Amino acid sequence: MDSRSILILVTIIVYLVGVVGIGVRFSKTNRSTGDFYLGGRRLGPLVTAMSAEASDMSSWLLMGLPGVALLSGVPEAVWTAIGLAVGTYLNWLIVAKRIRHYSSRIDATTIPEFFSKRFHDEQHILSLIAAVVIVVFFVPYTASGFNACGTLFSSLFGVNYLTAMLISAIVITVYTTLGGFLAASTSDFVQSIVMTIALIVVVFFGISTAGGWSAVVSNAQSMPGYLNLTQGYDASTGAAASYGGLTIASTLAWGLGYFGMPHILLRFMAVEDPKKLTLSRRVATVWVVISMGVAVLIGIIGNAMISAGAIEALSSSDAQRIIIRIAQLISTHGVLPAIVAGVILSGIMAATMSTADSQLLAASSSVSQDIVRDTLGIKLSDKTSIVIARCTVVVIAVIAMIWARNEGSVFTIVSFAWAGFGAAFGPVVLLALFWKRSNKWGALAGMVVGGAMVFIWKYGVRPMGGLLDIYELLPAFLLAIAADIIVSLVTAAPDASIEKEFDEVAAMKD
Repeated sequence: MDSRSILILVTIIVYLVGVVGIGVRFSKTNRSTGDFYLGGRRLGPLVTAMSAEASDMSSWLLMGLPGVALLSGVPEAVWTAIGLAVGTYLNWLIVAKRIRHYSSRIDATTIPEFFSKRFHDEQHILSLIAAVVIVVFFVPYTASGFNACGTLFSSLFGVNYLTAMLISAIVITVYTTLGGFLAASTSDFVQSIVMTIALIVVVFFGISTAGGWSAVVSNAQSMPGYLNLTQGYDASTGAAASYGGLTIASTLAWGLGYFGMPHILLRFMAVEDPKKLTLSRRVATVWVVISMGVAVLIGIIGNAMISAGAIEALSSSDAQRIIIRIAQLISTHGVLPAIVAGVILSGIMAATMSTADSQLLAASSSVSQDIVRDTLGIKLSDKTSIVIARCTVVVIAVIAMIWARNEGSVFTIVSFAWAGFGAAFGPVVLLALFWKRSNKWGALAGMVVGGAMVFIWKYGVRPMGGLLDIYELLPAFLLAIAADIIVSLVTAAPDASIEKEFDEVAAMKD
């Protein structure tokens, strides 16, 4: 290992030690499962905003999105980014305050528990199904983060992918297990700053190395359809592709996923002062728009750097490594640049860890709280509950490690898990918060139809091609809403106590 690789490694290790330190620091503040899973509802507006978006973006922001833009140009990357930006804003605008008030009113600390208490489901059918959905879709989602870490270290240091992935996964699991929600949220806030620094440095260095902004634009314009939002570039043929209206609509549907993301909804539930959610919304939306715009730009710049000969050509499977290649190039310019490269690569770690820790917490809460305590009816002390919660984090992390043992596409894994949560939970959350007539059976139908249709559409319908070749989230989301509404209307209306709670929450202004 040469000196620059050692400097990069030391920088990353310092970063990782700092993150574990945060976990140790907050491990002393967890006196109950409410502290472990929601931080005692003590999140400030900035931490709420930045931790929510950092946990949202994951390695997809620094690896998946630039890789897509590099290969095929702006259509898929930009329409996805637009859908996510709009979804982010609407989620903060209409869901955040209502779910904070509602979850506090009914004393719910997890999303499955919210569903059961919202509909007075004493059999805990909803919390059980929701817990299963969370585990099913969070395991591959968490695995995508471990995958990204393994890819990072194997690319940098020539370490075996599996070894690199396991070491990274263990670090994430340790600080999440120790610190719980406050550790995850605080580290996510720090990691959002590291991610921002990484994005800015890469953009300016990349433009300079490619020969200036004019060279970047000229390179993009030389590829047919690369900058066209309704075409795109087909690298295999060297010709313009097609990106039609239906495909655009299904890509924009990424934004629908936000309404059902447990790890983001938990941030809303944990905010200390609902009055400050307006500030959180503005901060979150601005950060998301800028960070995704810069991530797409990195893919375009990376293509120009390849054309200029600064970086070797990348295959379609390696396109997601573009930011790693740029960081490696930066590190060749001396000691300080090597440290900067370490910070950039820590940004990838940050993006990955900020999502993986939140996913592990959400998944573990589903098992320990919603299955063990609520569904099985096992009464536990707060101390025992925290021990079980931590053991659950470890078990789920191990399963995710097994899933991630073979390297794969971060973008593909994330898109599937995103669709699963968006379709299974999004419609149920919206109707539970804003439609008084929604009932337990409608929520159950919406959850089952949404989750099942993601699998059916992706593996059974979409392969047929043609008009059916659309992102599975869109049809699954629409069918889930329809199922929830129809079943609610044909079954008994909610009882008076449920409607009273709904009206009380609806009347809350701050």
